[in-house]
Amino acid sequence: MITMQANEQRRPLAVLAGLSALVLLSAAPQATALASTTSAARLENTAWVVERLGERPPVGSTSLTLRFENGRVAGSDGCNRYGAPVTVRGTTLQVSPRGMSTKMACAPAVMQQAESFQSALRNSRGFRLDGGRLRLLAADGRPLLVLVPQAQQLVGSSWRVAGFNNGRQALVSPILGTSLSVRVLKGGQLAGSAGCNSFTAPARLEGTRLRIGTPVATRRRCPGAGVMEQERQFLAALPTAVSLRLEGDALELRRADGAIALSLRRVPAP
Repeated sequence: MITMQANEQRRPLAVLAGLSALVLLSAAPQATALASTTSAARLENTAWVVERLGERPPVGSTSLTLRFENGRVAGSDGCNRYGAPVTVRGTTLQVSPRGMSTKMACAPAVMQQAESFQSALRNSRGFRLDGGRLRLLAADGRPLLVLVPQAQQLVGSSWRVAGFNNGRQALVSPILGTSLSVRVLKGGQLAGSAGCNSFTAPARLEGTRLRIGTPVATRRRCPGAGVMEQERQFLAALPTAVSLRLEGDALELRRADGAIALSLRRVPAP
């Protein structure tokens, strides 16, 4: 399990993961497959993003996500990570109240939204798939949540590094005043900034399995305590990633032992 190390130079980290030649399955095939399936299994191994919570869109830039996997739901409520068992039979659905969640504090509006989202999940008693959307329904048939498939297209996307594995079993955030980034290019290439130098690296994806080659970086030396050591740790973490998970605007790259290699947040397109 990854533990957090405190460091007065490092920002608090809130994270809770594209990289191929480089297109993942688009949302459209997921919606098509769901439409052609009639059993409860149509929800298994699908990922969704909330479009409306009741009659309202998500607050600001928050992203609320829902994934069905191995008889459980998991994702982000816009503030914290959550997970809970789920029972799906036919078109009935019930999320167990015996779930788990991280305990971060967020802005009041975001916390209120998270509570409303969790309440909607607990009160859902059925679902409907139509028009490529998933609707979770109350007992009286009212839609509590409207969700769209998680988009998987990553070519051309840019990401800010929120955390990286420092090689000492700790996920750490970048030093204050530095910026680490990753861009997904065509032709199976990654590029970005390691905080001081620019880098490129070959990347290959098969499903959610990932292989990143050794990064090649420019050779500048930059001032600042820990900047060059941070760069070394970040570039060393990149090729340790063997799998990925994309949820909303968050991308996690994980190592073979399940530890997080990199945690990234999407940079909005200009």
